[in-house]
Amino acid sequence: MKMTFQPKKRHRAKEHGFRKRMGTTSGQKVLKRRRLKGRQKLTA
Repeated sequence: MKMTFQPKKRHRAKEHGFRKRMGTTSGQKVLKRRRLKGRQKLTA
């Protein structure tokens, strides 16, 4: 049996990256909340 998590940098960025977040209203809200919370990393 193989491991279920096969990490890929490109896929991670495409799904959870900054540009993907900025592309939607709800994604922008996510970034806003993370900024207010003081997160070091906003996105993947």
